Amino acid sequence: MTKRETKRVEVAAGVIFRRDGRFLLGQRAPDTFYAGYWEFPGGKVEPGESPADALIRELDEELGIRVHAVRPWITREHLYEHAHVRLHFFEVADWEGELHDHVHSALSWERVEAPEVGPMLPANGPILKALRLPRWMGITHATGIGVERQLAQLDAALVGGLRLVQLREPGMAMSELRAFAVEVVKRARACGASVVVNGSPELAAEVGADGVHLSAAQLALTGQRPALEWVGASCHTREELERAAGLGLDYAVLGAVQPTATHPGQAALGWERFSELVRGLPMPVLALGGLQPADMERARAAGAHGIAAIRGSWVQS
Repeated sequence: MTKRETKRVEVAAGVIFRRDGRFLLGQRAPDTFYAGYWEFPGGKVEPGESPADALIRELDEELGIRVHAVRPWITREHLYEHAHVRLHFFEVADWEGELHDHVHSALSWERVEAPEVGPMLPANGPILKALRLPRWMGITHATGIGVERQLAQLDAALVGGLRLVQLREPGMAMSELRAFAVEVVKRARACGASVVVNGSPELAAEVGADGVHLSAAQLALTGQRPALEWVGASCHTREELERAAGLGLDYAVLGAVQPTATHPGQAALGWERFSELVRGLPMPVLALGGLQPADMERARAAGAHGIAAIRGSWVQS
């Protein structure tokens, strides 16, 4: 069967979390394609049915659970031998009932950091890395408040659970930036947190950071994904988001959602426009711009993976 002849199938899939943070995977039954492979629960979207409604129905039929709320997350496409599948992934935010599986050979609750079952269904493999992306990104501003004060705020935030730091210091002299970056990476690593360096893959590699964060201008000029574990970019338009997706970046940051002190003249997107811009993208997107921890639920309901923030990330000291 040629690519042109391959059947197009719309599928809804759910990331179901347990209270301890583990998520659910199911093993495909012996009489199915890719028998024995593991997947996220869900199923085919029927004609006239929205992907969200399809997921709610499928999880009732497959697992016997009642889903009260889902959050849009990411959408990925995969070309199998039998079908061209478009997978609409949702986070299952609210559900009840006991699991009674009717379609899988087995079920398993897995840790986001290190799933133990395998192999994963090919279309679902990249989802595991996306799940590892922390929900909150703290963006440094040592240039504005001083290095020592920023490091003190970083220490407090890391103790409080921050697990992703973007080192962003425009205007800082390179010698000072390198020393600051080394210190940030050391402190983050001690707490199990990741660091991405804004704008410089070379500096990121030199100081042992986990990745690089590209500006929108760099994104426009980048022809190939930098060879680091985590690569993301700042975006302001759908075109930029699609370019980030086309380069295979791990995440994007989109804003400003609300007015910010950092960019006082920039018009805010608002949540409705944010939701429109991120719909159907294959990688997670963090919301940026005037946001606080209290905005997390609203952000995720709009399709954001989480939040990136400067002032909202740091205890004021």
